[in-house]
Amino acid sequence: MLSQGFVSAAAIAASVLFILSLGGLSNQEKAKRAVWYGIIGMALAVFFTALGPGIGGYWWMIPMIIIGAVIGWVVASRVAMTEMPQLVAALHSFVGLAAVFVAWNADLERRRVLAAQALGAGQQEFSAFAALVATKAPDELMFLQIEVVFAIFIGAVTFTGSVIAFGKLAGKVDGKPNQLPGGHMLNAGAAALSLVLAIAYISGAGFWTLIALALLAFFIGWHLIMGIGGADMPVVVSMLNSYSGWAAAAIGFTLSNDLLIVTGALVGSSGAILSYIMCKAMNRNFVSVILGGFGGVQSGVAAEIEGEQVAIDAGGVASALNNANSVVIVPGYGMAVAQAQNAVSELVRKLRAAGKEVRFAIHPVAGRLPGHMNVLLAEARVPYDIVLEMDEINDDFPKTDVTIVIGSNDIVNPSAQDDPNSPIAGMPVLEVWKSSVVFVSKRGQGTGYSGIENPLFYKENTRMFYGDARESIDSLLSLID
Repeated sequence: MLSQGFVSAAAIAASVLFILSLGGLSNQEKAKRAVWYGIIGMALAVFFTALGPGIGGYWWMIPMIIIGAVIGWVVASRVAMTEMPQLVAALHSFVGLAAVFVAWNADLERRRVLAAQALGAGQQEFSAFAALVATKAPDELMFLQIEVVFAIFIGAVTFTGSVIAFGKLAGKVDGKPNQLPGGHMLNAGAAALSLVLAIAYISGAGFWTLIALALLAFFIGWHLIMGIGGADMPVVVSMLNSYSGWAAAAIGFTLSNDLLIVTGALVGSSGAILSYIMCKAMNRNFVSVILGGFGGVQSGVAAEIEGEQVAIDAGGVASALNNANSVVIVPGYGMAVAQAQNAVSELVRKLRAAGKEVRFAIHPVAGRLPGHMNVLLAEARVPYDIVLEMDEINDDFPKTDVTIVIGSNDIVNPSAQDDPNSPIAGMPVLEVWKSSVVFVSKRGQGTGYSGIENPLFYKENTRMFYGDARESIDSLLSLID
């Protein structure tokens, strides 16, 4: 068993590694090293916390750590990159549920300590956490109760919200906004009743108040995310990431664990900042995102689209690419589904070898997870310097000969600018239609995951390159000079 001073020093080291990890993830070239910082930091955190004073129970702890590590390894190794968003959502749910269970246990320990003290029991008869509770003054116990309330409420919302997010991302739950009659009023009523229960609990009511509080929060989390459209899932994942962080921080206060407080605060604040950035990229109101139920709301009837989609074969696309000087590729979730990133990387290599300028245009909410496309392109070893963000490349489309859109819909939809009644009106988009010619790689004529029709597909300078994205790109490779 290690001394508290040694454990505190290890906690500081782990916190620094977590900060370096988050900072490194903002840069593609440093991302791999940043991941290792996070892995080492978490290993330090688990190891030195387990050996800290007053822990014990190693015969239970060691098997659980081993079993959990094996399960995590097996699951992560089997998850395809296209399934990474739903894996992240599932992991968020675990954090939320853990927060609820730990908070319940903390209150049961508090009640046991108070009952034992009333019978004159000595502190040596308590567990490590119970002994800590036994030393708290009455006002400190009230703060403990407040921490328990926050942990249960945020944790329960995170749990059910993440489960629904997982279902929508995996296609097991309808991606369209779907709320019960009463909509936001039901959420507001449940939140108000949760506040009443919290006050009753702090005032001395029984353990049943915490169970009821958790049930209400479970409902709020479920109803909030059910009311969010599938097209907005990138923001939802980021928002739930923030929620899970704050739940962990609340538990850190309850357990007097400084490392858990720091880690939770880092995750909560970074998730909130990322959610804000994503909202800005989608022209969403940050408060409405936090409250849920944003997306899928129209002020009128969307404009009808005239014209028809004109198809083109691999020969036509290859001819245009061979004659082009500048090419921009816009990847979307369809590229991830088809696992076409390696074929795209090979196409880029051949085009650049022919002396053509090739770049990627990345929208902040492309895919189902923040940074989803960047990860896929890095996996396919696409050079970092040709992967540009929307603000860096949008002004260059009028000077672009060919733009290839692979499995994207909303992020290249001109209705965001032209149609005030569109569900995505005002959302900043990649202005690909300003290129000389646009090729859209798409399975068929459907509206895609979000269900929003795209006028880009009907424009005179757009040609539809139908088929599986990987097979379509593979068919081009032999035709490029």
